[in-house]
Amino acid sequence: MGDVWTWIISFLILITLIGFIVYQLICLADLEFDYINPYDSASRINFVVLPEFILQGALCLFYLVTGHWFMALLCVPYLYYNFQLYSKKQHLIDVTEIFNLLDWEKKKRLFKLAYIILTLFLTIFWLIYSTLDDYED
Repeated sequence: MGDVWTWIISFLILITLIGFIVYQLICLADLEFDYINPYDSASRINFVVLPEFILQGALCLFYLVTGHWFMALLCVPYLYYNFQLYSKKQHLIDVTEIFNLLDWEKKKRLFKLAYIILTLFLTIFWLIYSTLDDYED
């Protein structure tokens, strides 16, 4: 039963990460269609970037602590990418450059979204597998 709780917690963390990334994409789309000014868009996105990084790092650590090595290894490239962005001070959006980098920022977040959705599907699979395995015992 403990494995099921692990996957449920993982599922909730991944849904939260998807929410953060979709929120950033919505802010960028609003900026692209002039529904919001660049300052507001950048401040809203920058507000959720660091919590996204911390939550993803906590998820990777959670997989390591619970002994799910495959899922932890799957999280390492995304964690490394986030670490590189943070260490190079490129994790925040600059208000003055936001229009020049709008397409790149959207692509970056779409790739992150696809990566998290892949991890979410694997988590759902393992959640169902663990539930059925516990049910048989």
